[in-house]
Amino acid sequence: MEGTPHPIPRTVEEVFNDFKGRRAGLLKALTTESERFYQHCDPECAGLLCLSAHFFRSEVIGSSPQFMLVEKDNLCLYGLPNETWEVNLPVEEVPPELPEPVLGINFARDGMKVKDWLSLVAVHSDSWLLSVSFYFGARFGFGKTERKRLFQMVNELPTLFEIVNGPVKQEQAAAQNNSSKNKSSGRMPSRHPDSQPKEVKMSAPKDEEESGEEEEEQEDEHGDTICGACGDSYADDEFWICCDICEKWFHGKCVKITPAKAEHIKQYKCPICSNKRARV
Repeated sequence: MEGTPHPIPRTVEEVFNDFKGRRAGLLKALTTESERFYQHCDPECAGLLCLSAHFFRSEVIGSSPQFMLVEKDNLCLYGLPNETWEVNLPVEEVPPELPEPVLGINFARDGMKVKDWLSLVAVHSDSWLLSVSFYFGARFGFGKTERKRLFQMVNELPTLFEIVNGPVKQEQAAAQNNSSKNKSSGRMPSRHPDSQPKEVKMSAPKDEEESGEEEEEQEDEHGDTICGACGDSYADDEFWICCDICEKWFHGKCVKITPAKAEHIKQYKCPICSNKRARV
């Protein structure tokens, strides 16, 4: 349910940007802001979540308004194009303007382990994201080429379920295992070759060439590594930190860890692993 109107995407690029914005909001709810999301879905407090007219009815008797709590209802998790999320009631209009997320996430919450519940919501959120994107494609007449291009762009990103439930790719897990020696530094493995013993050699240009080749090889190795929270690829000018439990890499800004703070962390646990160990 979107209270603030957003521009309607009409091209493949606009639809994909809409997809990324909604996905980023859902990722926050399922990872870095999962504690707040979990509390918002308390079945006992469903009537107090949004504090909107959908939950309360006011009738003026004399001069004092009388409020009556509406009966608890099924709630949905919405990802918004501006990279935020909200838990709310489904829209009342039939048919809705956009495909609706799955209903009743609040009632499923207390009957499951937290990790299993987040994984379930992630699966349904992945399905909802695709349905919204291809709804726009159908609405604005995307042909076979446009639909294929849109799917390929979407398919380059890991699903919410993959991020919440475990390693995104086996290859990435292997690469992260190889880089475990660099965890304590709070940064991705260096792209530059290790310093070599100083020796007097006449073939200095050859050494520079070999060094460049090694640098390119390491660049290729880490170029496929993505952030476990936002899904963006590695960039050399950004601070990264690796979880010592699941060995996934994260932007420092995505998990609210600064280089200075990382210096004092002996063993870093990402939000997903912290929630799993706290509640299982």
